[in-house]
Amino acid sequence: MDPRGVRCAVSRNAAVSRAGSEQALAVYQQLRTRPGTGFDQVADGLQLSAEERERCREELASLGLTTSDRSGDRTVVDPDVALLRLLRRERDRLQERLAATSRAHTALEALAGPFLRAGATPRSEVEVEIVTDPQRVLRELTELTESVRTAVHVMHTGSVRREDMAAELDRDRCRAARGVRVRAMYSRRVGTVPEMTQHLADRAALGVELRLSPVVPMNMVLADENFALLPTDPHDPDSPTILARGPGLVRSYLALYEYCWQAASRYGEEPGGSGGGAGDGLSDQQRAALHMLASGIKDEQIARSLGVSLRTVSRLLSEVMQELGAASRFEAGVKAARLGLLDGEGSEQGA
Repeated sequence: MDPRGVRCAVSRNAAVSRAGSEQALAVYQQLRTRPGTGFDQVADGLQLSAEERERCREELASLGLTTSDRSGDRTVVDPDVALLRLLRRERDRLQERLAATSRAHTALEALAGPFLRAGATPRSEVEVEIVTDPQRVLRELTELTESVRTAVHVMHTGSVRREDMAAELDRDRCRAARGVRVRAMYSRRVGTVPEMTQHLADRAALGVELRLSPVVPMNMVLADENFALLPTDPHDPDSPTILARGPGLVRSYLALYEYCWQAASRYGEEPGGSGGGAGDGLSDQQRAALHMLASGIKDEQIARSLGVSLRTVSRLLSEVMQELGAASRFEAGVKAARLGLLDGEGSEQGA
């Protein structure tokens, strides 16, 4: 037997056992070593199935190792030529992608510039700053006195320091001269301090609207719905101060102030009688629910604190409203404060 025939037979059998790219390589090698031989002839010699032939044909074409002319005949291409063509195609594709990226970048710059600003929704400016320097706080109060236009609302949890009383009265005179409304709220216990009694009388004489409340939640200064000065920790008077500007934030503090203002008693007015008045018929459980309601605690937490159901809490608060003659929970809280029902240990129960 011709040794060359044996080698061809062995090579053919080996090629049949190969799969994928190995089959395509075998076809390509046959096409190069046997010029003029067609693809189908080589495939017949390698005993490729129809599926294997199509896979080899597509792989060689995709790599640029064969090309087709108009008649459908396939021409073998040298590997170095195919490689150069492939690199050229990839370079062209890369240039196209770079050009597309450049166009997209230009569009993004346009959107991020005037178009973005044109489509922006107007919103109120809000500025919040933490101030640790007490002198800075005093300067802000002085500047506020000169710049406020309509109203100032103040809360004091305790007495004003003796060295600050004169400065506060000077600010009151300045605001009164400019027609600025001033409201000030103090804890009711300051009325027992002789110096504060005189100071409140002096402020009232200058036209300041004063009210006393059994509970003042924090020190606070608000002005023109645009300025707020309050502590970072309401329970620590020496804590850093929050300086906020912008109606979007200050209006929330003003709503709190209005609630406390309505619950407070006018300066010089007794908060309510002590015997036979509204609220005397409240049970301890009803009083505890009332205190927690006035503290802003939700019904779910009241129920957990009292160890009762939500339905029971609703019933307790309805009974409290009926006892106080209030049409709403808010009105019940206001009446309770004016009657002095929120004084003493009750506020601790609702804490």
